[in-house]
Amino acid sequence: MRSLDDLLAEGVAGRRVLVRSDLNVPLDTTTRAITDDGRIRASLPTLQALRDAGARVLVTSHLGRPQGAPDPQYSLAPVAARLGELLGTPVPLAGDVAGDDARARVEALGDGDVLLLENVRFEAGETSKDDAERGALADRLATLADAYVDDAFGAVHRRHASVHDVALRLPHVAGRLVARELEVLGRLTTDPERPYVVVLGGSKVSDKLAVIEALLPKVDRLLVGGGMCFTFLRAQGHGVGGSLLEEDQVETCRRLLAEAGDRIVLPLDVVCAADLGADVQTTVVPVDAIPDDLKGLDVGPRTVEAFGRELGGARTVFWNGPMGVFELAPFQAGTRGVAEAVAAVDGLSVVGGGDSAAAVRQLGLDEASYGHISTGGGASLEYLEGRELPGLAVLADRGEG
Repeated sequence: MRSLDDLLAEGVAGRRVLVRSDLNVPLDTTTRAITDDGRIRASLPTLQALRDAGARVLVTSHLGRPQGAPDPQYSLAPVAARLGELLGTPVPLAGDVAGDDARARVEALGDGDVLLLENVRFEAGETSKDDAERGALADRLATLADAYVDDAFGAVHRRHASVHDVALRLPHVAGRLVARELEVLGRLTTDPERPYVVVLGGSKVSDKLAVIEALLPKVDRLLVGGGMCFTFLRAQGHGVGGSLLEEDQVETCRRLLAEAGDRIVLPLDVVCAADLGADVQTTVVPVDAIPDDLKGLDVGPRTVEAFGRELGGARTVFWNGPMGVFELAPFQAGTRGVAEAVAAVDGLSVVGGGDSAAAVRQLGLDEASYGHISTGGGASLEYLEGRELPGLAVLADRGEG
């Protein structure tokens, strides 16, 4: 796989370089203000390196899930403004993805300039399962540029036009962010320093089953929290009240516990409430005493201590998924406690993107305390599962387009 440095060594001054970034940031639903610019900041090293080398930089990205047509609520206008602030230069937004306005603006670019194309998912061809439809959009994007850089790790598990098909049409390389993600995730899969502890949370066992199966043979401890823990607890014979439960996964959890129960660490206590809310009354109970009329919505303090002890001796840690409904104050303590324990690890600590990265920022924790915060939750999990990711597979050749 060729790197950005390979492209820079060939010389990019005056050349048009199309960069697929992941600028899919959360927006306030009322004001459309960006509430977390982490992905924009993560895109800067690649964009700045190209600017410094005199490239004419075109950036393409998605935002949200528009239905293959322009939708003002998903416009990248707020992203263009913030990207310009961070780069210290105006970043105009094209009025379309690869149409007349985009072409005119590309023609007007000078060396070191940056142009953001409008939300690529405004084109139905971006996410189409039809090769010809995706290819038609890729053809239009490719005509805008002389080279392609994939720096959108959060999208490399998608066979989308701007992630996969464009790379078939242009000389292509991996950007700085993608290279960093692969370097870190490679350390988790190839001879990690031990003890190696994985922390998994989130809602459903079914969402994490493949990564559990892939990682269990490699880890020293697997700590399970979040909504998914209740299916494991049911597999142990405990009642879980009104907590989230995947009945069809109970037998699978029972098998995993039978095969690797010495390495799977489950909660000792949980924070319960009758329902979700910012001001609800909560109670902490042992996992074998969850009332029938309550829901488990966070791990409890004894669990945080137990997980902290496991993490305290670790040399390699991967954390993906919150311990509870961290968006609401009554159910934040579990995620905060585990996040702080991961940050204190004397070794490599990796936050696996998605809700885990969002929790670090929402809870006001120091991002610099972690070895790496991934920008791709789904992509990082699929990589650790050992699956082929289309956006990476297409970069693996020599990149001659």
